[in-house]
Amino acid sequence: MGIMGEKLDIDFIISTGDNFYEGGLNGVDDPAFNESFTRVYTAPSLQKQWYSVLGNHDYRGDVEAQLSPVLREMDSKWLCLRSFIVNTEIAEFFFIDTTPFVNKYFLEPEDHVYDWSGILPRKSYLSNLLKDLELALKESSAKWKIVVGHHTIKSAGQHGNTAELNLQLLPILQANNVDLYINGHDHCLEHISSSER
Repeated sequence: MGIMGEKLDIDFIISTGDNFYEGGLNGVDDPAFNESFTRVYTAPSLQKQWYSVLGNHDYRGDVEAQLSPVLREMDSKWLCLRSFIVNTEIAEFFFIDTTPFVNKYFLEPEDHVYDWSGILPRKSYLSNLLKDLELALKESSAKWKIVVGHHTIKSAGQHGNTAELNLQLLPILQANNVDLYINGHDHCLEHISSSER
């Protein structure tokens, strides 16, 4: 990764969630932050700003720890927020928190405990997230509009499509001419193209 970062002369790095596998962080003093982030990404080319979203595995730990400014003080590269916008010269990146959209984490926790602090009541949280995203996309004059989340919208991978995102998020992306949606979750490299606008 460091070699590619140097070859491409990167300006920043995007992490699409599941930042601390398999169960997030236990708190701001969890050694996993240093062991899985600071001590791993040591190449000079990777000493840039990291923009991270939360994944479903991050919600299995102390979510507020990953969002805490304490981690940014420990390693200034780190930035993780629930939803935020990064405006570059030619593109605007809209980072969104997709885990709360997925019903099964609330209905069938699969022997996992999820930390829902900060997003309840869920319906209001999702409604506000979608309204804020739609408004920001409408107001954007960027040449490229790129949305980043953890979960797939469409995927041929193991997890497949995320029905909730197809229903609630995809229409907003299409209506606002989003050029690209970047996600993690499926642990596979796919490029899915749609001519639908």
